[in-house]
Amino acid sequence: MATIAFVGCAHIHTPGFINTIKKRSDVKVKSAWDPNPARSGKWAGEVGAQVVDDPKAIFSDGEVSAVVICSETNRHEELVGAAAAAKKHLFVEKPLGMGAKDGYAMAAAIERAGVKFQTGYFQRGSATNLFLKEQIAKGSFGKITRVRGSNCHSGALGRWFDAKPSDVANDWRWMADPRVAGVGAFGDLGTHSLDILLWWLGEVDRATAQLDLGTRAYADSHCDETGEGLMRFKSGVIGTLAAGWDDVANPVQYLISGTEGHAAVINGQVFFTSKKVDGADGKQPWMQLPAAKVAGFDAFLDAVVGKDATLVGAREAAYRSAVMEAMYEGAKQGAWVSPK
Repeated sequence: MATIAFVGCAHIHTPGFINTIKKRSDVKVKSAWDPNPARSGKWAGEVGAQVVDDPKAIFSDGEVSAVVICSETNRHEELVGAAAAAKKHLFVEKPLGMGAKDGYAMAAAIERAGVKFQTGYFQRGSATNLFLKEQIAKGSFGKITRVRGSNCHSGALGRWFDAKPSDVANDWRWMADPRVAGVGAFGDLGTHSLDILLWWLGEVDRATAQLDLGTRAYADSHCDETGEGLMRFKSGVIGTLAAGWDDVANPVQYLISGTEGHAAVINGQVFFTSKKVDGADGKQPWMQLPAAKVAGFDAFLDAVVGKDATLVGAREAAYRSAVMEAMYEGAKQGAWVSPK
């Protein structure tokens, strides 16, 4: 049995994490803190935890071995630093940092502490994404020339992040304020696909983007609702990234194109063509996939109870913040920007 605590309950994924914990018999939540006591009270009540009025009470609690940081992004650096200093294992909701500077500072603190770390990148466990990573490593695409990731939903169209005066525990409005969240819609959703592209292909030499306020649902905070990013990987591959909250559908999640192969992930199925793989003609969904792996929050919980789990490195998470920051800066300048 692992004893954990929530440090911040502000993220829209908090309810999902609470529901995940309810289904497990090997994890219990002892305490929760949030600067908004209505939020910490609601989610603590869901799992029979106590509410504390200062996160220091959690960091000094020897019974608590791990913390889940679901605070606003601009609080991450202070909270992560304190948790790492207290030797608590850390799940920190994405993005890790507002940008490169705080992201790398947190990664350094986590590495010094020697604690387990995970962030909210759950797509690495997908059977299709694992398969494509294997095929890239095997050279089944030949020389890869371009890749594309797309992660979009209708969050702005449905006003998912609007403040709810009647339900302050479910007020996600801060996520549509880049001054607090670090990013808008492009960065919020795009970071998932960006993680996969970097996981597949390595580091980026330079990046840029075009962002737009879209329907202007959150224009008061100058929050982008949609965007397209462009990257040049150090390997020479050209990458594009689509993300936003103004889309009614997102059927094509990934594309990979090379001199000897091609892949498209459409509605969760992979259509795979390769001159090097028997039967890979791309006409039907490819069914010879590896087993999916536990990823994201579940993988973190597995790790803290002593099970084998594949986690995202803290420096990996920081690098994703750095690349996303470069794309936002590229959009601002109308120029290519190299990640810090």
